[in-house]
Amino acid sequence: MKYLLVQEDEDGVEQLWGRCAGVEGLFLDPVPLPREVLTLRGCSPDGLLSAVLADPDASSRGLGDVGVEVWADEQPVQWWTLVDAVVVAHQPHPADPARYDIVLGAGVREEETFFELPEAPRFKLFAGTTVAARSMGRCTEVEGLFGPRADPAPLPMELIGCQAVEPLLKGTQRPRRWNGSWADLLVLDRHGAVMASRTVGLAVTGARPSVLGGGLEDITLTDGGDDRPLPAVRPVWEQWYRGAPVEPNLWAPYDARGRAEWLELTTRGWRGREPGPDRTGGEHHLDGRFVTDVQGLHCAVAEALLGPGRYFGREWNSFKDCLHGGFGVVPPFTLVWHDSEVARRALAGVVEDPEGRLTYFEESVQLLERYGVTVVLR
Repeated sequence: MKYLLVQEDEDGVEQLWGRCAGVEGLFLDPVPLPREVLTLRGCSPDGLLSAVLADPDASSRGLGDVGVEVWADEQPVQWWTLVDAVVVAHQPHPADPARYDIVLGAGVREEETFFELPEAPRFKLFAGTTVAARSMGRCTEVEGLFGPRADPAPLPMELIGCQAVEPLLKGTQRPRRWNGSWADLLVLDRHGAVMASRTVGLAVTGARPSVLGGGLEDITLTDGGDDRPLPAVRPVWEQWYRGAPVEPNLWAPYDARGRAEWLELTTRGWRGREPGPDRTGGEHHLDGRFVTDVQGLHCAVAEALLGPGRYFGREWNSFKDCLHGGFGVVPPFTLVWHDSEVARRALAGVVEDPEGRLTYFEESVQLLERYGVTVVLR
């Protein structure tokens, strides 16, 4: 059995609901958002949007993902993403020829709602969705942004060779009359240790005798969840299935997407370990030969401080949290960063600093030093 279905009770204790030999539909490409037409009214373009409108062939020009902040008075109240936005058409705004009405095609995703929508909101546009995203201008209205949208249809998942126990057993006997809410699907490595977990819906569409025999069942879950890994990162999971990494730089051959999934798996591994006392002092050596992207930087830092397959943050905020302690090592200590020029060059164009003064590499070094780490760049 390679998979366990568990659900936490009111006391946070995991209760076993079933064991399964296989899962079909664990890896899945996301369903693209439906394309919509939106109109930016009274827009004062800036940055990338201004450059696109200056092009005589602006129509059908891609803008990438566009962040939209909805403001009331002096604070943002909502945040949206226009996915893969494309300029369809534009014209001068009737009330002010210096501004524009711009028609976009995009997928629309609501990211965050902080407060209720005001009667007269203002809109700020950004090229991308990171903290350091560049301004693309402002507008008085985004026509079509707040329209009703149907939730995407859930995508099923097949549990193969499943040994269900109560109460999941009731769901397999009368699937149409039973809804089991949500549970965690725990993925085991070849040694039986939990290497990953995903949330799945326990509504059962159907159950039948398993193709594996032995009194087992094949169970169809109506909703396999929306946080399933991409098929492209399957090789990373296969690596971890052999067991928790014990050799350095096993993450290095993967691209940024694979390295991000590697960091995701270290997160689950960290949750499964009992926290021990933090070590401090000493000298740690970072192998910088493969730090060619942000994900590689965090893989290499964690490996230098704690060893292969360990967790020490997977992006900026979690990295900063780890430096406060509670994750196995805490400053002060010395970090000798070998081949640091590789990261300096590779991350020269990656800027998360809101003021745009420091690259991700420079800001990471500065953060380490601010928390009491002596960083030696070699």
